[in-house]
Amino acid sequence: MTDNTTLYAAYAAIVEKTLIGLQADGVLPADASFSNVTVEPPRDPSHGDLATNAAMVLAKPAKTNPRALAEAIVGKIGIVDKLLNSPPTVTSAEVVGPGFINLRLDPAAWLGELAAIADLGTNYGRSSMGSGRTVNVEYVSANPTGPMHMGHCRGAVVGDALASLLENAGHTVIREYYINDAGGQVDTLARSAHLRYREALGEDIGEIPEGFYPGDYLKPIGEYLAQELGDKHKDEPEEEWLPYFRAEAVEQMMELIKSDLALLGIHHDVFASEAALQAAGKPEEAEAWLRQHDLVYDGVLEAPKGKAPPEDWEPVELPLFRSTKFGDDQDRPIKKSDGKWTYFGADLAYHMQKAEDADELIDIWGADHAGTVKRIKAAVAALSEGKGEPVPFDVKLVQMVQLMRAGEPVKMSKRSGNFITIADMVEEVGKDVVRFTMLTRKPEAQMEFDFAKVVEASKDNPVFYVQYAHARIRSTLRKAAEAGFAPSADNLAQLGDEEIALIRMAAQFPRIIEAAAKAREPHRVAFYLYDLAAELHAFWNLGNDNPQKRFIVEQDKALSEARLFLANAIGQVIRNGLAVLGVEAVESM
Repeated sequence: MTDNTTLYAAYAAIVEKTLIGLQADGVLPADASFSNVTVEPPRDPSHGDLATNAAMVLAKPAKTNPRALAEAIVGKIGIVDKLLNSPPTVTSAEVVGPGFINLRLDPAAWLGELAAIADLGTNYGRSSMGSGRTVNVEYVSANPTGPMHMGHCRGAVVGDALASLLENAGHTVIREYYINDAGGQVDTLARSAHLRYREALGEDIGEIPEGFYPGDYLKPIGEYLAQELGDKHKDEPEEEWLPYFRAEAVEQMMELIKSDLALLGIHHDVFASEAALQAAGKPEEAEAWLRQHDLVYDGVLEAPKGKAPPEDWEPVELPLFRSTKFGDDQDRPIKKSDGKWTYFGADLAYHMQKAEDADELIDIWGADHAGTVKRIKAAVAALSEGKGEPVPFDVKLVQMVQLMRAGEPVKMSKRSGNFITIADMVEEVGKDVVRFTMLTRKPEAQMEFDFAKVVEASKDNPVFYVQYAHARIRSTLRKAAEAGFAPSADNLAQLGDEEIALIRMAAQFPRIIEAAAKAREPHRVAFYLYDLAAELHAFWNLGNDNPQKRFIVEQDKALSEARLFLANAIGQVIRNGLAVLGVEAVESM
Protein backbone atom coordinates (compact mmCIF):
# COMPACT_ATOMS: atom_id res chain seq x y z
CA MET A 1 0.00 0.00 0.00
CA THR A 2 1.62 3.24 -1.14
CA ASP A 3 1.59 6.45 0.83
CA ASN A 4 0.07 9.31 -1.16
CA THR A 5 -2.82 11.73 -0.82
CA THR A 6 -5.35 10.13 -3.16
CA LEU A 7 -8.63 8.60 -2.02
CA TYR A 8 -7.96 4.92 -2.61
CA ALA A 9 -4.60 5.18 -0.85
CA ALA A 10 -6.25 6.99 2.07
CA TYR A 11 -8.83 4.24 2.57
CA ALA A 12 -6.23 1.54 2.02
CA ALA A 13 -4.40 3.19 4.95
CA ILE A 14 -7.59 3.09 7.04
CA VAL A 15 -8.00 -0.63 6.29
CA GLU A 16 -4.32 -1.24 7.09
CA LYS A 17 -4.56 0.61 10.42
CA THR A 18 -7.68 -1.42 11.22
CA LEU A 19 -5.79 -4.64 10.56
CA ILE A 20 -2.85 -3.46 12.69
CA GLY A 21 -5.34 -2.81 15.47
CA LEU A 22 -6.66 -6.37 15.13
CA GLN A 23 -3.10 -7.61 15.40
CA ALA A 24 -2.75 -5.72 18.67
CA ASP A 25 -6.02 -7.30 19.85
CA GLY A 26 -4.71 -10.78 19.00
CA VAL A 27 -7.35 -11.35 16.30
CA LEU A 28 -4.68 -11.42 13.60
CA PRO A 29 -1.20 -12.94 14.03
CA ALA A 30 1.62 -10.42 14.40
CA ASP A 31 3.39 -11.73 11.28
CA ALA A 32 0.33 -11.56 8.99
CA SER A 33 1.17 -9.99 5.63
CA PHE A 34 -1.15 -7.36 4.18
CA SER A 35 0.52 -7.33 0.75
CA ASN A 36 -2.44 -8.96 -1.02
CA VAL A 37 -5.10 -6.82 0.66
CA THR A 38 -6.84 -4.56 -1.85
CA VAL A 39 -9.24 -1.64 -1.68
CA GLU A 40 -11.12 -1.31 -4.96
CA PRO A 41 -14.43 -0.12 -6.37
CA PRO A 42 -17.06 -2.87 -6.11
CA ARG A 43 -18.07 -4.50 -9.38
CA ASP A 44 -21.63 -3.26 -8.87
CA PRO A 45 -21.69 0.46 -7.86
CA SER A 46 -25.00 -0.11 -6.04
CA HIS A 47 -23.09 -2.22 -3.47
CA GLY A 48 -21.18 0.80 -2.18
CA ASP A 49 -18.21 3.02 -2.87
CA LEU A 50 -15.27 0.76 -1.94
CA ALA A 51 -14.70 -2.95 -1.37
CA THR A 52 -11.89 -4.80 0.41
CA ASN A 53 -10.87 -8.44 0.32
CA ALA A 54 -9.01 -8.20 3.67
CA ALA A 55 -11.02 -10.89 5.44
CA MET A 56 -10.77 -13.28 2.49
CA VAL A 57 -6.99 -12.90 2.35
CA LEU A 58 -6.29 -13.04 6.10
CA ALA A 59 -8.80 -15.63 7.34
CA LYS A 60 -6.39 -18.54 6.88
CA PRO A 61 -3.45 -17.06 8.85
CA ALA A 62 -6.00 -15.89 11.47
CA LYS A 63 -7.35 -19.49 11.66
CA THR A 64 -10.94 -18.33 11.38
CA ASN A 65 -13.59 -18.15 8.70
CA PRO A 66 -13.70 -15.07 6.40
CA ARG A 67 -17.13 -13.83 7.53
CA ALA A 68 -16.18 -13.90 11.20
CA LEU A 69 -13.00 -11.96 10.46
CA ALA A 70 -14.95 -9.56 8.23
CA GLU A 71 -17.32 -8.82 11.12
CA ALA A 72 -14.33 -8.04 13.34
CA ILE A 73 -12.90 -5.70 10.70
CA VAL A 74 -16.27 -3.95 10.28
CA GLY A 75 -16.52 -3.51 14.05
CA LYS A 76 -13.17 -1.72 14.19
CA ILE A 77 -12.99 0.20 10.91
CA GLY A 78 -15.45 2.86 12.07
CA ILE A 79 -13.32 3.53 15.15
CA VAL A 80 -10.21 4.03 13.00
CA ASP A 81 -12.13 6.28 10.61
CA LYS A 82 -13.24 8.51 13.52
CA LEU A 83 -9.65 8.77 14.74
CA LEU A 84 -8.36 9.80 11.30
CA ASN A 85 -11.23 11.88 9.91
CA SER A 86 -13.32 14.56 11.53
CA PRO A 87 -16.14 14.24 10.74
CA PRO A 88 -15.96 10.48 9.91
CA THR A 89 -16.31 9.62 6.22
CA VAL A 90 -17.29 5.92 6.33
CA THR A 91 -21.08 5.99 6.62
CA SER A 92 -21.53 2.20 6.60
CA ALA A 93 -19.51 -1.02 6.39
CA GLU A 94 -21.24 -4.23 5.31
CA VAL A 95 -20.13 -7.86 5.07
CA VAL A 96 -21.32 -9.53 1.86
CA GLY A 97 -20.94 -12.93 0.29
CA PRO A 98 -18.27 -15.21 1.75
CA GLY A 99 -16.49 -12.33 3.51
CA PHE A 100 -16.04 -9.28 1.29
CA ILE A 101 -16.55 -5.88 2.92
CA ASN A 102 -18.31 -3.02 1.17
CA LEU A 103 -17.88 0.54 2.41
CA ARG A 104 -20.10 3.52 1.76
CA LEU A 105 -18.60 6.99 2.02
CA ASP A 106 -19.98 10.39 2.78
CA PRO A 107 -20.13 12.44 -0.46
CA ALA A 108 -17.67 14.83 1.19
CA ALA A 109 -14.96 12.19 0.69
CA TRP A 110 -15.44 12.29 -3.06
CA LEU A 111 -15.60 16.07 -3.11
CA GLY A 112 -12.32 16.08 -1.22
CA GLU A 113 -10.80 13.93 -3.96
CA LEU A 114 -12.03 16.42 -6.53
CA ALA A 115 -10.13 19.13 -4.66
CA ALA A 116 -7.06 16.84 -4.56
CA ILE A 117 -7.11 16.53 -8.35
CA ALA A 118 -7.06 20.31 -8.63
CA ASP A 119 -4.31 20.67 -6.01
CA LEU A 120 -2.04 18.00 -7.47
CA GLY A 121 -2.59 18.94 -11.12
CA THR A 122 -0.06 17.20 -13.35
CA ASN A 123 1.13 15.16 -10.35
CA TYR A 124 -2.27 13.54 -9.82
CA GLY A 125 -1.75 9.83 -10.43
CA ARG A 126 1.98 9.85 -9.79
CA SER A 127 3.12 7.26 -7.28
CA SER A 128 6.13 6.41 -5.15
CA MET A 129 5.49 2.70 -5.68
CA GLY A 130 8.75 2.18 -7.58
CA SER A 131 10.80 3.65 -4.72
CA GLY A 132 13.54 4.73 -7.10
CA ARG A 133 14.23 1.20 -8.39
CA THR A 134 16.00 1.34 -11.74
CA VAL A 135 14.31 -0.52 -14.59
CA ASN A 136 15.96 -1.01 -17.98
CA VAL A 137 13.34 -1.14 -20.74
CA GLU A 138 14.76 -2.26 -24.07
CA TYR A 139 12.50 -1.77 -27.06
CA VAL A 140 12.59 -1.44 -30.85
CA SER A 141 16.21 -2.70 -31.29
CA ALA A 142 15.62 -3.20 -35.01
CA ASN A 143 18.51 -4.19 -37.26
CA PRO A 144 20.07 -0.95 -38.60
CA THR A 145 19.42 -1.95 -42.20
CA GLY A 146 16.41 0.18 -43.13
CA PRO A 147 13.91 2.80 -41.99
CA MET A 148 11.41 2.09 -39.22
CA HIS A 149 8.36 0.32 -40.61
CA MET A 150 5.08 -1.06 -39.29
CA GLY A 151 6.79 -4.21 -38.09
CA HIS A 152 8.57 -2.06 -35.50
CA CYS A 153 5.79 0.42 -34.65
CA ARG A 154 3.68 -1.45 -32.12
CA GLY A 155 6.63 -2.63 -30.03
CA ALA A 156 8.10 0.87 -30.13
CA VAL A 157 4.92 2.45 -28.79
CA VAL A 158 4.31 -0.26 -26.17
CA GLY A 159 7.90 0.00 -24.92
CA ASP A 160 7.87 3.78 -24.77
CA ALA A 161 4.49 3.93 -23.01
CA LEU A 162 5.63 1.28 -20.54
CA ALA A 163 8.76 3.31 -19.76
CA SER A 164 6.63 6.41 -19.14
CA LEU A 165 4.18 4.43 -17.00
CA LEU A 166 6.98 3.08 -14.81
CA GLU A 167 8.39 6.59 -14.36
CA ASN A 168 4.96 7.79 -13.23
CA ALA A 169 4.93 4.96 -10.71
CA GLY A 170 8.21 6.12 -9.16
CA HIS A 171 10.80 4.04 -11.01
CA THR A 172 14.00 5.33 -12.54
CA VAL A 173 13.86 4.15 -16.15
CA ILE A 174 16.61 3.53 -18.69
CA ARG A 175 15.23 3.48 -22.23
CA GLU A 176 17.59 1.33 -24.27
CA TYR A 177 18.04 0.38 -27.93
CA TYR A 178 20.30 -2.56 -28.81
CA ILE A 179 22.04 -2.05 -32.15
CA ASN A 180 22.58 -5.41 -33.89
CA ASP A 181 25.67 -4.26 -35.76
CA ALA A 182 27.86 -7.36 -35.55
CA GLY A 183 26.11 -9.83 -37.85
CA GLY A 184 26.19 -10.68 -41.53
CA GLN A 185 23.24 -8.38 -42.27
CA VAL A 186 25.51 -5.40 -41.54
CA ASP A 187 28.03 -6.60 -44.10
CA THR A 188 25.15 -6.81 -46.59
CA LEU A 189 24.20 -3.25 -45.65
CA ALA A 190 27.79 -2.10 -46.26
CA ARG A 191 27.85 -3.79 -49.70
CA SER A 192 24.48 -2.23 -50.57
CA ALA A 193 25.75 1.21 -49.49
CA HIS A 194 28.91 0.74 -51.58
CA LEU A 195 26.73 -0.06 -54.58
CA ARG A 196 24.79 3.19 -54.08
CA TYR A 197 28.10 5.00 -53.60
CA ARG A 198 29.22 3.81 -57.02
CA GLU A 199 25.87 4.83 -58.44
CA ALA A 200 26.29 8.33 -56.97
CA LEU A 201 29.67 8.53 -58.72
CA GLY A 202 27.92 8.01 -62.06
CA GLU A 203 28.20 4.26 -62.55
CA ASP A 204 25.22 2.42 -64.06
CA ILE A 205 24.69 -0.29 -61.43
CA GLY A 206 21.74 -1.89 -63.24
CA GLU A 207 19.39 -4.11 -61.23
CA ILE A 208 20.10 -4.42 -57.50
CA PRO A 209 21.70 -7.87 -57.07
CA GLU A 210 19.80 -10.58 -55.18
CA GLY A 211 20.53 -10.48 -51.46
CA PHE A 212 21.31 -6.74 -51.36
CA TYR A 213 19.04 -4.16 -49.75
CA PRO A 214 17.17 -2.57 -52.67
CA GLY A 215 15.43 0.37 -50.94
CA ASP A 216 15.85 3.91 -52.21
CA TYR A 217 16.59 4.95 -48.62
CA LEU A 218 20.24 3.96 -49.29
CA LYS A 219 20.64 6.48 -52.12
CA PRO A 220 21.24 9.48 -49.80
CA ILE A 221 23.89 7.44 -47.96
CA GLY A 222 25.62 6.64 -51.24
CA GLU A 223 25.48 10.31 -52.25
CA TYR A 224 26.87 11.41 -48.88
CA LEU A 225 29.77 8.93 -49.13
CA ALA A 226 30.50 9.98 -52.70
CA GLN A 227 30.64 13.61 -51.65
CA GLU A 228 32.86 12.83 -48.64
CA LEU A 229 35.21 10.32 -50.29
CA GLY A 230 35.23 11.03 -54.00
CA ASP A 231 36.14 7.91 -55.98
CA LYS A 232 38.75 6.75 -53.45
CA HIS A 233 36.99 3.44 -52.67
CA LYS A 234 35.27 2.91 -56.03
CA ASP A 235 37.55 0.21 -57.39
CA GLU A 236 39.24 -1.03 -54.21
CA PRO A 237 38.98 -4.68 -53.14
CA GLU A 238 36.12 -5.32 -50.74
CA GLU A 239 38.36 -6.09 -47.79
CA GLU A 240 39.76 -2.54 -48.06
CA TRP A 241 36.51 -0.62 -47.98
CA LEU A 242 34.12 -2.98 -46.13
CA PRO A 243 34.99 -2.01 -42.51
CA TYR A 244 34.69 1.71 -43.23
CA PHE A 245 31.43 1.37 -45.19
CA ARG A 246 30.00 -0.88 -42.48
CA ALA A 247 30.63 1.73 -39.79
CA GLU A 248 29.42 4.64 -41.93
CA ALA A 249 26.30 2.83 -43.13
CA VAL A 250 25.32 1.83 -39.59
CA GLU A 251 25.86 5.37 -38.31
CA GLN A 252 23.79 6.87 -41.12
CA MET A 253 21.02 4.27 -40.72
CA MET A 254 20.86 4.89 -36.98
CA GLU A 255 20.40 8.60 -37.63
CA LEU A 256 17.51 7.72 -39.95
CA ILE A 257 16.04 5.36 -37.35
CA LYS A 258 16.30 7.98 -34.59
CA SER A 259 14.62 10.48 -36.89
CA ASP A 260 11.77 8.04 -37.64
CA LEU A 261 11.27 7.25 -33.95
CA ALA A 262 11.25 10.96 -33.11
CA LEU A 263 8.17 11.29 -35.34
CA LEU A 264 6.44 9.08 -32.77
CA GLY A 265 7.88 11.07 -29.87
CA ILE A 266 10.26 8.24 -28.99
CA HIS A 267 13.77 8.96 -27.70
CA HIS A 268 16.13 6.44 -26.09
CA ASP A 269 18.65 7.10 -23.31
CA VAL A 270 21.14 4.43 -24.36
CA PHE A 271 22.12 2.96 -27.73
CA ALA A 272 24.13 -0.18 -27.00
CA SER A 273 26.25 -1.62 -29.82
CA GLU A 274 26.60 -5.37 -30.26
CA ALA A 275 29.90 -4.82 -32.09
CA ALA A 276 31.23 -2.72 -29.20
CA LEU A 277 30.03 -5.35 -26.73
CA GLN A 278 32.02 -8.03 -28.53
CA ALA A 279 35.06 -5.80 -28.96
CA ALA A 280 35.07 -5.25 -25.18
CA GLY A 281 35.17 -9.02 -24.60
CA LYS A 282 31.83 -9.14 -22.78
CA PRO A 283 30.76 -12.49 -24.31
CA GLU A 284 34.03 -14.06 -23.15
CA GLU A 285 33.40 -12.71 -19.63
CA ALA A 286 29.91 -14.21 -19.64
CA GLU A 287 31.17 -17.56 -20.90
CA ALA A 288 33.92 -17.69 -18.23
CA TRP A 289 31.42 -16.96 -15.45
CA LEU A 290 28.99 -19.58 -16.75
CA ARG A 291 31.75 -22.21 -17.05
CA GLN A 292 32.86 -21.41 -13.52
CA HIS A 293 29.32 -22.21 -12.33
CA ASP A 294 28.99 -25.30 -14.55
CA LEU A 295 26.33 -23.70 -16.74
CA VAL A 296 28.35 -23.97 -19.96
CA TYR A 297 30.11 -27.11 -21.15
CA ASP A 298 31.58 -28.41 -24.41
CA GLY A 299 29.23 -30.87 -26.06
CA VAL A 300 27.76 -32.05 -29.33
CA LEU A 301 24.32 -30.99 -30.46
CA GLU A 302 21.86 -33.70 -31.37
CA ALA A 303 20.96 -34.14 -35.03
CA PRO A 304 17.83 -32.22 -36.14
CA LYS A 305 14.75 -34.06 -34.90
CA GLY A 306 11.84 -35.30 -36.98
CA LYS A 307 13.75 -35.68 -40.25
CA ALA A 308 16.95 -37.09 -41.64
CA PRO A 309 19.89 -34.73 -41.07
CA PRO A 310 21.38 -33.01 -44.16
CA GLU A 311 24.08 -34.95 -46.00
CA ASP A 312 26.73 -32.43 -44.96
CA TRP A 313 25.69 -32.49 -41.29
CA GLU A 314 28.45 -33.48 -38.93
CA PRO A 315 28.50 -33.61 -35.14
CA VAL A 316 30.55 -30.64 -33.93
CA GLU A 317 31.65 -29.94 -30.39
CA LEU A 318 30.37 -26.53 -29.29
CA PRO A 319 30.11 -24.61 -26.01
CA LEU A 320 26.54 -25.29 -24.82
CA PHE A 321 24.50 -23.47 -22.18
CA ARG A 322 22.63 -25.82 -19.84
CA SER A 323 19.22 -24.40 -20.73
CA THR A 324 17.54 -27.78 -20.06
CA LYS A 325 18.31 -27.12 -16.40
CA PHE A 326 15.85 -24.25 -16.64
CA GLY A 327 13.07 -26.01 -18.55
CA ASP A 328 14.28 -25.70 -22.16
CA ASP A 329 13.92 -28.74 -24.42
CA GLN A 330 17.64 -28.85 -25.27
CA ASP A 331 20.90 -27.14 -24.35
CA ARG A 332 21.78 -24.19 -26.59
CA PRO A 333 25.08 -23.28 -28.28
CA ILE A 334 26.60 -19.90 -27.45
CA LYS A 335 29.12 -20.13 -30.33
CA LYS A 336 28.98 -21.36 -33.91
CA SER A 337 31.35 -23.91 -35.40
CA ASP A 338 33.39 -21.04 -36.95
CA GLY A 339 33.97 -19.57 -33.47
CA LYS A 340 31.58 -16.63 -33.90
CA TRP A 341 29.01 -15.95 -31.23
CA THR A 342 25.45 -17.11 -31.81
CA TYR A 343 22.64 -14.60 -31.33
CA PHE A 344 21.93 -16.35 -28.05
CA GLY A 345 25.56 -16.11 -26.92
CA ALA A 346 25.74 -12.41 -27.73
CA ASP A 347 22.40 -11.81 -25.99
CA LEU A 348 23.71 -13.48 -22.84
CA ALA A 349 26.56 -11.02 -22.61
CA TYR A 350 24.33 -8.07 -23.48
CA HIS A 351 21.86 -8.84 -20.70
CA MET A 352 24.72 -9.39 -18.27
CA GLN A 353 25.91 -5.88 -19.13
CA LYS A 354 22.44 -4.37 -18.67
CA ALA A 355 22.03 -6.04 -15.28
CA GLU A 356 25.09 -4.16 -14.01
CA ASP A 357 23.18 -0.86 -14.07
CA ALA A 358 19.57 -1.86 -13.35
CA ASP A 359 17.51 -3.54 -10.65
CA GLU A 360 15.15 -5.02 -13.22
CA LEU A 361 15.17 -5.73 -16.97
CA ILE A 362 12.24 -5.64 -19.39
CA ASP A 363 12.53 -6.49 -23.10
CA ILE A 364 9.84 -5.77 -25.70
CA TRP A 365 10.04 -8.41 -28.45
CA GLY A 366 8.03 -9.40 -31.47
CA ALA A 367 5.85 -12.47 -31.00
CA ASP A 368 8.05 -14.38 -33.48
CA HIS A 369 10.72 -14.52 -30.74
CA ALA A 370 8.46 -16.45 -28.33
CA GLY A 371 10.62 -19.57 -28.57
CA THR A 372 13.64 -17.73 -27.18
CA VAL A 373 11.99 -16.37 -24.02
CA LYS A 374 12.50 -19.38 -21.74
CA ARG A 375 16.19 -19.83 -22.45
CA ILE A 376 17.15 -16.15 -22.26
CA LYS A 377 15.25 -15.78 -18.97
CA ALA A 378 17.15 -18.78 -17.62
CA ALA A 379 20.46 -17.34 -18.77
CA VAL A 380 19.78 -13.92 -17.24
CA ALA A 381 18.75 -15.53 -13.96
CA ALA A 382 22.01 -17.49 -13.90
CA LEU A 383 24.24 -14.58 -14.88
CA SER A 384 22.69 -12.04 -12.53
CA GLU A 385 23.22 -14.24 -9.48
CA GLY A 386 26.60 -12.52 -9.26
CA LYS A 387 24.77 -9.45 -7.90
CA GLY A 388 23.69 -11.45 -4.87
CA GLU A 389 20.26 -12.36 -6.21
CA PRO A 390 18.83 -12.79 -9.73
CA VAL A 391 17.79 -9.56 -11.42
CA PRO A 392 14.07 -9.77 -12.31
CA PHE A 393 13.71 -10.06 -16.08
CA ASP A 394 10.49 -9.93 -18.06
CA VAL A 395 9.81 -10.22 -21.78
CA LYS A 396 6.70 -8.67 -23.29
CA LEU A 397 5.71 -10.17 -26.64
CA VAL A 398 3.98 -7.94 -29.16
CA GLN A 399 1.95 -9.25 -32.08
CA MET A 400 2.26 -7.83 -35.57
CA VAL A 401 -0.28 -5.32 -36.89
CA GLN A 402 -2.34 -5.92 -40.02
CA LEU A 403 -2.60 -2.66 -41.99
CA MET A 404 -5.95 -2.02 -43.61
CA ARG A 405 -7.54 0.73 -45.67
CA ALA A 406 -11.34 0.75 -45.53
CA GLY A 407 -11.31 -2.97 -44.78
CA GLU A 408 -8.79 -3.95 -47.46
CA PRO A 409 -5.21 -5.05 -46.65
CA VAL A 410 -2.49 -2.50 -47.44
CA LYS A 411 0.40 -4.02 -49.35
CA MET A 412 2.58 -1.26 -50.77
CA SER A 413 4.54 1.70 -49.44
CA LYS A 414 4.93 4.93 -51.37
CA ARG A 415 8.50 5.23 -50.04
CA SER A 416 10.18 1.87 -49.96
CA GLY A 417 8.21 -0.10 -52.51
CA ASN A 418 7.72 -3.04 -50.17
CA PHE A 419 6.65 -1.85 -46.71
CA ILE A 420 4.81 0.93 -44.92
CA THR A 421 7.18 3.11 -42.94
CA ILE A 422 6.44 4.81 -39.64
CA ALA A 423 7.01 8.10 -41.44
CA ASP A 424 4.24 7.14 -43.90
CA MET A 425 1.82 6.46 -41.06
CA VAL A 426 2.59 9.58 -39.04
CA GLU A 427 2.35 11.74 -42.15
CA GLU A 428 -1.10 10.36 -42.96
CA VAL A 429 -2.86 10.14 -39.57
CA GLY A 430 -0.57 11.86 -37.04
CA LYS A 431 1.58 10.76 -34.12
CA ASP A 432 -1.16 10.77 -31.50
CA VAL A 433 -3.51 8.58 -33.53
CA VAL A 434 -0.76 6.04 -34.16
CA ARG A 435 0.34 5.90 -30.52
CA PHE A 436 -3.10 5.70 -28.93
CA THR A 437 -4.36 3.14 -31.44
CA MET A 438 -1.41 0.85 -30.78
CA LEU A 439 -2.45 0.78 -27.11
CA THR A 440 -6.14 -0.03 -27.65
CA ARG A 441 -5.48 -3.78 -27.61
CA LYS A 442 -3.39 -5.99 -25.37
CA PRO A 443 0.03 -6.30 -27.07
CA GLU A 444 -0.21 -10.10 -27.21
CA ALA A 445 -3.51 -9.85 -29.15
CA GLN A 446 -3.69 -9.54 -32.93
CA MET A 447 -4.82 -6.13 -34.14
CA GLU A 448 -5.73 -4.29 -37.32
CA PHE A 449 -4.83 -0.69 -38.05
CA ASP A 450 -7.33 0.67 -40.55
CA PHE A 451 -6.27 4.06 -41.92
CA ALA A 452 -9.91 5.00 -42.47
CA LYS A 453 -11.27 3.89 -39.09
CA VAL A 454 -8.56 5.47 -36.91
CA VAL A 455 -9.60 8.95 -38.09
CA GLU A 456 -13.35 8.39 -37.84
CA ALA A 457 -15.28 10.84 -35.65
CA SER A 458 -17.24 8.17 -33.79
CA LYS A 459 -17.58 6.43 -30.43
CA ASP A 460 -16.12 3.31 -32.06
CA ASN A 461 -12.81 5.13 -32.52
CA PRO A 462 -11.17 5.29 -29.05
CA VAL A 463 -8.66 7.96 -30.13
CA PHE A 464 -11.39 10.34 -31.23
CA TYR A 465 -13.64 9.49 -28.28
CA VAL A 466 -11.04 10.36 -25.65
CA GLN A 467 -9.70 13.42 -27.47
CA TYR A 468 -13.26 14.67 -28.02
CA ALA A 469 -14.00 14.39 -24.29
CA HIS A 470 -11.05 16.66 -23.52
CA ALA A 471 -11.91 19.07 -26.34
CA ARG A 472 -15.51 19.29 -25.05
CA ILE A 473 -14.27 20.22 -21.59
CA ARG A 474 -11.92 22.87 -22.91
CA SER A 475 -14.64 24.31 -25.14
CA THR A 476 -17.04 24.45 -22.17
CA LEU A 477 -14.48 26.26 -20.03
CA ARG A 478 -13.88 28.82 -22.80
CA LYS A 479 -17.62 29.45 -23.21
CA ALA A 480 -18.00 29.74 -19.44
CA ALA A 481 -15.26 32.35 -19.28
CA GLU A 482 -16.99 34.37 -21.97
CA ALA A 483 -20.20 34.22 -19.89
CA GLY A 484 -18.36 35.35 -16.76
CA PHE A 485 -18.24 31.95 -15.02
CA ALA A 486 -15.09 30.28 -13.64
CA PRO A 487 -14.40 26.92 -11.96
CA SER A 488 -14.82 27.22 -8.20
CA ALA A 489 -14.64 24.82 -5.24
CA ASP A 490 -16.80 27.06 -3.07
CA ASN A 491 -20.09 25.23 -3.68
CA LEU A 492 -19.10 21.63 -4.42
CA ALA A 493 -21.76 20.38 -1.99
CA GLN A 494 -24.33 21.26 -4.68
CA LEU A 495 -23.04 18.42 -6.87
CA GLY A 496 -25.40 15.46 -6.98
CA ASP A 497 -25.29 11.71 -7.59
CA GLU A 498 -24.49 11.98 -11.32
CA GLU A 499 -21.52 14.24 -10.61
CA ILE A 500 -20.32 11.99 -7.77
CA ALA A 501 -20.37 9.01 -10.18
CA LEU A 502 -18.07 10.95 -12.50
CA ILE A 503 -15.72 11.79 -9.59
CA ARG A 504 -15.65 8.09 -8.62
CA MET A 505 -14.38 7.21 -12.08
CA ALA A 506 -11.78 10.00 -12.06
CA ALA A 507 -10.58 8.93 -8.60
CA GLN A 508 -9.59 5.52 -9.96
CA PHE A 509 -6.76 7.01 -12.01
CA PRO A 510 -3.99 6.71 -9.38
CA ARG A 511 -4.81 3.05 -8.68
CA ILE A 512 -5.00 2.34 -12.42
CA ILE A 513 -1.48 3.75 -12.81
CA GLU A 514 -0.15 1.55 -10.01
CA ALA A 515 -1.97 -1.57 -11.20
CA ALA A 516 -0.84 -1.04 -14.79
CA ALA A 517 2.75 -0.46 -13.65
CA LYS A 518 2.74 -3.62 -11.51
CA ALA A 519 1.38 -5.66 -14.43
CA ARG A 520 3.68 -3.90 -16.95
CA GLU A 521 0.58 -3.19 -19.09
CA PRO A 522 0.30 0.40 -20.38
CA HIS A 523 -2.79 -0.48 -22.41
CA ARG A 524 -4.75 -0.45 -19.15
CA VAL A 525 -4.37 3.33 -19.08
CA ALA A 526 -5.84 3.60 -22.59
CA PHE A 527 -8.78 1.39 -21.59
CA TYR A 528 -9.38 3.51 -18.48
CA LEU A 529 -9.31 6.78 -20.45
CA TYR A 530 -11.94 5.41 -22.81
CA ASP A 531 -14.17 4.52 -19.82
CA LEU A 532 -13.62 7.93 -18.25
CA ALA A 533 -14.47 9.62 -21.56
CA ALA A 534 -17.65 7.52 -21.77
CA GLU A 535 -18.70 8.74 -18.31
CA LEU A 536 -18.01 12.33 -19.29
CA HIS A 537 -19.99 12.04 -22.54
CA ALA A 538 -22.87 10.33 -20.69
CA PHE A 539 -23.05 13.18 -18.17
CA TRP A 540 -22.85 15.72 -20.97
CA ASN A 541 -25.75 14.04 -22.78
CA LEU A 542 -27.99 14.45 -19.70
CA GLY A 543 -28.02 18.13 -20.55
CA ASN A 544 -29.44 17.47 -24.00
CA ASP A 545 -32.78 16.50 -22.44
CA ASN A 546 -32.62 18.56 -19.26
CA PRO A 547 -30.99 22.03 -19.37
CA GLN A 548 -30.62 21.92 -15.57
CA LYS A 549 -28.07 19.09 -16.02
CA ARG A 550 -25.74 21.13 -18.22
CA PHE A 551 -22.33 22.27 -17.03
CA ILE A 552 -23.45 25.87 -17.44
CA VAL A 553 -26.84 26.76 -15.98
CA GLU A 554 -26.98 30.49 -16.59
CA GLN A 555 -29.45 31.22 -13.79
CA ASP A 556 -27.43 29.26 -11.20
CA LYS A 557 -23.87 30.56 -11.03
CA ALA A 558 -22.90 28.61 -7.89
CA LEU A 559 -23.93 25.25 -9.37
CA SER A 560 -22.36 26.12 -12.73
CA GLU A 561 -19.00 26.99 -11.18
CA ALA A 562 -19.04 23.79 -9.11
CA ARG A 563 -19.67 21.76 -12.28
CA LEU A 564 -16.97 23.68 -14.11
CA PHE A 565 -14.59 22.78 -11.28
CA LEU A 566 -15.57 19.14 -11.86
CA ALA A 567 -15.09 19.47 -15.63
CA ASN A 568 -11.67 21.04 -15.17
CA ALA A 569 -10.62 18.14 -12.89
CA ILE A 570 -11.81 15.52 -15.39
CA GLY A 571 -9.83 17.31 -18.09
CA GLN A 572 -6.75 17.22 -15.85
CA VAL A 573 -7.07 13.45 -15.39
CA ILE A 574 -7.47 12.93 -19.13
CA ARG A 575 -4.39 15.06 -19.81
CA ASN A 576 -2.37 13.17 -17.21
CA GLY A 577 -3.41 9.82 -18.66
CA LEU A 578 -2.67 10.85 -22.23
CA ALA A 579 0.74 12.16 -21.13
CA VAL A 580 1.59 8.70 -19.80
CA LEU A 581 0.79 7.31 -23.24
CA GLY A 582 2.78 10.02 -25.02
CA VAL A 583 -0.36 11.54 -26.58
CA GLU A 584 -1.25 15.22 -26.57
CA ALA A 585 -4.64 16.41 -25.31
CA VAL A 586 -6.26 18.57 -27.98
CA GLU A 587 -7.93 21.88 -27.18
CA SER A 588 -10.54 21.69 -29.94
CA MET A 589 -11.80 19.37 -32.67
